[in-house]
Amino acid sequence: MDFQRLRTNRINQWIIIHLRYLIGFAFIPSGLVKVMGHRFTTIETDNPVGYFFEALYQSGMYWNFLGWVQVIAGILLITQRYATLGALMFFAIISNIWIITLSMSFNGTWIITSLMMFAVIILLIWDKHKLLPIINYNTPPGMDKFPDPARKWINAGIVYAVCFTAICLLGVIKDNIYAQWLSGILVSGVLMNFTVSNYRAYKSRKLIMDA
Repeated sequence: MDFQRLRTNRINQWIIIHLRYLIGFAFIPSGLVKVMGHRFTTIETDNPVGYFFEALYQSGMYWNFLGWVQVIAGILLITQRYATLGALMFFAIISNIWIITLSMSFNGTWIITSLMMFAVIILLIWDKHKLLPIINYNTPPGMDKFPDPARKWINAGIVYAVCFTAICLLGVIKDNIYAQWLSGILVSGVLMNFTVSNYRAYKSRKLIMDA
């Protein structure tokens, strides 16, 4: 099966769109923790892993910078329209995290980071028609042949990004009944957004990407 048939398959398109959502979500909570200047872990500093994270936390501005980059990469992936840029940023970040988890013997975490590495490599291969002209200027871009996701997925991504970011921020507020109620409403909004966007895609019975 050639790349064009693989990329125009409706099921493959659906998987890629939701894979972008999934790994984009994975970066937002950990990124917001750093943006707000909180510690990422409570592991004691006598453990090499805990010592490593404490050193990063004590760096201050660099800790916040890591958080902002993670949040931006996650949101770019979720928006769909800027997913290629988000995937490139995600690859740069997760490759570093992956090597760290392998070299410092994180218990089980290396499996998660390995899966995330595999996922982002799939996303980069999916968008290779946008990346190959950067490496070889003689390669013609295939924008017309491989269009971006339909508008409904871009709109759904915006809703996901806003709701999920708000949920993560509200999670910092402890023992507040209003924050809990609002989080519940936002979670309901995420589930409704998922249901409506997928129902519309199923009902249309057409390619998920814009024609």
